Amino acid sequence: MDSFASFSEGFVSFVWGYGASFLGGIPLLVVFLLLAGLFFTLIYRFPQFRHFKHAIDVTAGKYDKPEDKGEISHFQALCAALSATIGLGNIAGVAVAIAAGGPGAVFWMWLAALVGAATKFSSISLSLIYREVKVEDGETVVNGGPMYTIKQGLGKAFLPLAFFYAVATILSSFGAGNMFQSQSVASLLSSNGGIPPWVTGIVFAALTAAVILGGIKRIGSVAGKLVPTMVVLYFGAAVIIVLMNLGAVPALIKQIFVDAFTGTAAVGGFTGVTIQQVIAQGIRRAVFSNEAGMGTAAMAHAAAKSSPIQEGIVGLLGPYIDTIVVCTVTALVLLITGEWMNAGGTNTGSVLTSTAFSSVLGDVGGWIVTITVIFFAFSTIISWSYYGEKGVTYIFGDGKTGVLVFRILFVVFVFIGAVSKLTPVLNFSDAVFGLLAIPNLICNFLLRGKLDESLKEYELDLKEGKV
Repeated sequence: MDSFASFSEGFVSFVWGYGASFLGGIPLLVVFLLLAGLFFTLIYRFPQFRHFKHAIDVTAGKYDKPEDKGEISHFQALCAALSATIGLGNIAGVAVAIAAGGPGAVFWMWLAALVGAATKFSSISLSLIYREVKVEDGETVVNGGPMYTIKQGLGKAFLPLAFFYAVATILSSFGAGNMFQSQSVASLLSSNGGIPPWVTGIVFAALTAAVILGGIKRIGSVAGKLVPTMVVLYFGAAVIIVLMNLGAVPALIKQIFVDAFTGTAAVGGFTGVTIQQVIAQGIRRAVFSNEAGMGTAAMAHAAAKSSPIQEGIVGLLGPYIDTIVVCTVTALVLLITGEWMNAGGTNTGSVLTSTAFSSVLGDVGGWIVTITVIFFAFSTIISWSYYGEKGVTYIFGDGKTGVLVFRILFVVFVFIGAVSKLTPVLNFSDAVFGLLAIPNLICNFLLRGKLDESLKEYELDLKEGKV
């Protein structure tokens, strides 16, 4: 385990570019993700703000067309994508960010989400433009995502880049989408309920196996029920805590903005951090929370019965929901209760968030976090199994053997994650997740002209009432 910890620490440092000293300690990949989000925001004329209301209308089915190709609805696609992002990144990830970077990390999470929404719009729209749709045994089957966008949109010269993305997707499905989730649940149940991690691992592995055999339709159906229910439960409890301490909120918001640009002084048991550490933690955890720039959500959205621009507009809602809304209420609870200053040892990640809820709502608060963590983690795992399968399908073809082997390994890694330690699992998850950004951002940049042309055409049709 010690060798894995050392490897994971060096791996994440290499992928994210922590050695880029000329940036003052801010990871190189963090800078690229921010600049990419800002670039796409500008060239597509702020789509995340201009089309926010339209995104809600499309998701609600106002513009549905029966003839659109795909496997699932707008809402199911959004829920499937959100089930892979809303979860431990919003509960454990926020706690990790604030515990390591202080209150100012929240500001950088917000910024990463707002500009990242444009990158997400780009990745999703392109995935539908270049997706592969076919009929097998009377059923519509869709293959989409950055690897197919690269293959169809950029041609043979870029096939190694598509292959690289597919491999990174498979690795990420084992790390960010699997081990990190089961580890967080196992540690929380062990801390709150005294349940041995190996028991959690076995139960989660069995449940995962039962669901992923049904493919994207079953995953979309399960996610469509789990995600809204868990968001309401968790968000509702967090809002109650915020309302009970409403007078403290303005000062905390001010602290978030001030610390974002000055760093965080040592307070209580908390060690002071530099502004570079604040930025690094905020962006890194925001990306883990909403995956903007990584392109994985494009695989879920590619299966939607929709047109490319419409689905891209639906997808840009993701960062608003999982980072601006869910992450913010988590952060406020951690700051209101002061528990962020007590992080350390086993009191980290989802356990720290649970402790914060319990300090105000008693045992009920702790169990609300525990229940939502369990279901969020489970929905994330099943959605990431789909992403991993798409990577396998791209590399090995549509044969059932490759997918079956992947599913078996995926279930095994659910158990491995449950009995592992948080820090090395988190580092490995961040490292393989970061690998996704490189080919995805290159692809989005090179195909920006095609997408801008499609966007202008769609906006003209929308203006003339043709949509």
